[in-house]
Amino acid sequence: MTAFKGEIWLANLNPVKRENEVGKTRPVLIFQNDDLNSSEYLTTIILPLTTSLIDNVEPLRFRVSKREKLLQKSDILVAQIRAIDNSRLVEKVAKLENWEIKKVKELFDEVLE
Repeated sequence: MTAFKGEIWLANLNPVKRENEVGKTRPVLIFQNDDLNSSEYLTTIILPLTTSLIDNVEPLRFRVSKREKLLQKSDILVAQIRAIDNSRLVEKVAKLENWEIKKVKELFDEVLE
């Protein structure tokens, strides 16, 4: 099964090495481009989601509404980017709208400036 950019997947992020790393099985946003996603590349770049919501913290977070199998409003943790082994991806949960994907990319770029 192939994950595509802008999709939200359930992923197992355990084990973690530090307290400030996001762990457990949780939704993640597929952030890697689809050329790599469609290849035999063994890892995928993701941004984790959390249901511990904090208002007005852009560019560090982006709020998404519940949809499809994403059962609660969630924040995408823009500054918590990481690469995970593809075997950690469990199932597709939802998909962002194109404007949401663009906004997350803008926020990510802002974090890096």
